[in-house]
Amino acid sequence: MQPECVLLFCTCISVFLHHTISQPPTETDTYTECTDGYHWDPQTQHCEDINECETITEACKGEMKCFNHYGGYLCLPRSASVIPASDPPNPIHPGLENTVSEPFNSCPSGFEPQGDSCVDVDECERGAHDCQPSQQCFNTEGSFTCQCPDGYRKVGTECIDIDECRYRYCQHRCVNVPGSFSCQCEPGFQLAANNRSCIDVDECGMGAPCSQRCYNTYGTFLCRCEQGYELGPDGFACNDIDECSYSSYLCQYQCVNEHGKFSCICPDGYQLLGTRLCQDINECETGTQECSDGQTCVNIHGGHKCVNSKSCQEPYVQASNNRCMCPVTKPGCEDLPFSIVHRYMSITSERSVPSDIFQIQATSIYPGAYNTFHIRTGDDNRDFYIRQINNISAMLVLARAVNGPREYVLDLEMVSINPLMNYHTSSALRLTIYVGPYAF
Repeated sequence: MQPECVLLFCTCISVFLHHTISQPPTETDTYTECTDGYHWDPQTQHCEDINECETITEACKGEMKCFNHYGGYLCLPRSASVIPASDPPNPIHPGLENTVSEPFNSCPSGFEPQGDSCVDVDECERGAHDCQPSQQCFNTEGSFTCQCPDGYRKVGTECIDIDECRYRYCQHRCVNVPGSFSCQCEPGFQLAANNRSCIDVDECGMGAPCSQRCYNTYGTFLCRCEQGYELGPDGFACNDIDECSYSSYLCQYQCVNEHGKFSCICPDGYQLLGTRLCQDINECETGTQECSDGQTCVNIHGGHKCVNSKSCQEPYVQASNNRCMCPVTKPGCEDLPFSIVHRYMSITSERSVPSDIFQIQATSIYPGAYNTFHIRTGDDNRDFYIRQINNISAMLVLARAVNGPREYVLDLEMVSINPLMNYHTSSALRLTIYVGPYAF
């Protein structure tokens, strides 16, 4: 007994053939009418079979396969095979029906005999399948299946590439390729082990081109500089900051730029106080002065002076160190102060004015005496004036700003008058003022 599908196939053919030869053709003088499933070919003067599998769209539905036959077509399972008779039926004189036969096969469909057993037919290897070029053929026992490769989906009978990027498989950027996709990361990131996520790249640990400090951030990095340097236009190099060019007030005297920093220096005779201020060095106290015996060391701004301890000039005589007297018995002492006391001081240049610089104090007070103070000599340019405080003291005031180095020798005189006793006398303080070369 043949398999069931073969019997069904033969039955279908028999019915169909009976239908196709049931209408005899009608001949005329100009043309010959063919039965259904045929058309007249005027060149060959024969009725030619119509291939319905080609002319009819979707002749067979579902999983059925179309087989063309003389005068019609068959819809059979895909695993069926047809062996037509050698001669086609005559559609004009259908006196004798053609027959369709199949080779005898004792094995089920999809199998073939091999010895005493049935073995599976590999339709994929033999090419006996109808898979589309975009599909892959997979042999199964007794049949085969057509499947789409990975990364494709079936649309009708075709396999269409799946755009995986539409489903956001990647964290950053997705690039679709036929049958697959690839993930890419933004700059500053790299693919993780799962080839989908992106992880930050530590550029600092990978040799980022920062010349000094490198700070890794999410997706990038930052270069920073040490104190005293600034980041260059390229964002990597650190350039020295010339702090001295930014302000003239960084140092009291002079600013010296160095790599990554600056320092302040002071002129000769001064020392740095803290980081920016200059302080006068008192050579008289540090022992760096070179005054000889009989001289007194006087410290001034930026240096020192060696003055003679005995500096009395005629007609004055030395009474003590720095004090001279003019006896009334000497003829030349009549119009001169009775005594002169020598004092020394130093002031800075550009001192704000008016400025109190020296206080005069009477050392001898006589009852009933009236005292006045004035500048006797040395103030030719009117740079100073006297402001009397009371009967026994007065203040020397700097009236105008002066610049050094410069030296003043002022005789400050106190005149004492007692009208009741008809008493008139005076004494002087010879003040030497040294103006330093700087405002500090």
